[in-house]
Amino acid sequence: MRNHPNSFSTMAIHHGYNPMNNEGALTPPLHLTSTFVFETAEAGGNMFAGEQAGHIYSRISNPTSDLLERRIAVLEGAEAGLALASGMGAITATLWTLLAPGDEIILDKTLYGCTFSFMHHGLAKFGVTVTHVDLTQAENLKAAISDKTKVVYFETPANPNMRLVDIAAVADIAHAGGAHVVVDNTYATPYLTQPIKLGADVVLHSATKYLGGHGDVVAGLLVGSAEMVEDIRLQGMKDMTGAVIAPFNAMLILRGLKTLELRMDRHCSSAATVAQMLEASAAVQKVWYPGLESFEQHDLAQQQMSQFGGMIAFELTGGKQAGIDMMNRLNLISRAVSLGDAETLVQHPASMTHSTYTTEELAEHGISVGLVRLSVGLEGVDDLLADLAQALPKSSIKTAA
Repeated sequence: MRNHPNSFSTMAIHHGYNPMNNEGALTPPLHLTSTFVFETAEAGGNMFAGEQAGHIYSRISNPTSDLLERRIAVLEGAEAGLALASGMGAITATLWTLLAPGDEIILDKTLYGCTFSFMHHGLAKFGVTVTHVDLTQAENLKAAISDKTKVVYFETPANPNMRLVDIAAVADIAHAGGAHVVVDNTYATPYLTQPIKLGADVVLHSATKYLGGHGDVVAGLLVGSAEMVEDIRLQGMKDMTGAVIAPFNAMLILRGLKTLELRMDRHCSSAATVAQMLEASAAVQKVWYPGLESFEQHDLAQQQMSQFGGMIAFELTGGKQAGIDMMNRLNLISRAVSLGDAETLVQHPASMTHSTYTTEELAEHGISVGLVRLSVGLEGVDDLLADLAQALPKSSIKTAA
């Protein structure tokens, strides 16, 4: 096995850990310590000076989070990783490191609500120019980028409307203009898409979602070059945000990674079935799912995703109120924000996760007020179909002739 690259699942389970170096413990130890002892005073000084490797204080590094960082890096195909307290911690630590007053960040039109809020109420407050560009057409970036543009940032698929960005095409244009490319890969996970291999400089995750997978932890992860990740660790995380992951939370994400491939296969398979059912319903006006041939960017999805994910966006023919009524009739599917859990979750972005947008901003950024977001879980898919069928108006369900 050591003579050829390990598979995704093998790396997710074994990379970076040898039980025989830890008294035979099959599961990596949990290091619940805030500080670390130096063998000599000189060793401690050398570590602080960056001349000797080692752990100093858990606000900077910890053996449990270090293993998680090495594991996510190899899964994403990156040099190094960094674990943080939340997905927003990963985003803010990265951008506070890469940007300064007078710089510009170019964003795609659609972003997660709290990300959108940070860009406009955080970065903009401190002198960073925030510009939205429709990055689904890469040539739009070429027209917008300037010598002040330091970062191009986007999600793909985007939360909540599933729009895709051609990572390789955008990265080529951004790099030609001297800008870094930062990609939020939460929806796809490294199992479906590896943006580093397509040209991204930093890849971010809300590890709370698919990487953890069990709805019991809040965490963030990022990967990139060793030099850039170290800068983010020592500037954006250590000094500017303090968004330090707890070792126990790192342990939970390590546990989640072990089953990521199995879970994503099930999420993707079930979501494809549910998306087809919704598209066949007369009660549903539109379904956005990359695996559907009707999805406008289906060709791009096939190009840069190995499967199409567990997230679906759809809108009922009756608009917002019809969607709310349908959500309230669901029995098995839970009304809750977050995604990537074992449980199937449904929510209304305009009034929940994306409520930081004004009504005008929702329209401008392509988020319909009637949009419903569905995170397809790991339950039996027939049970999910039955719950959705009873929640939709029965007269609207199409039947075979």
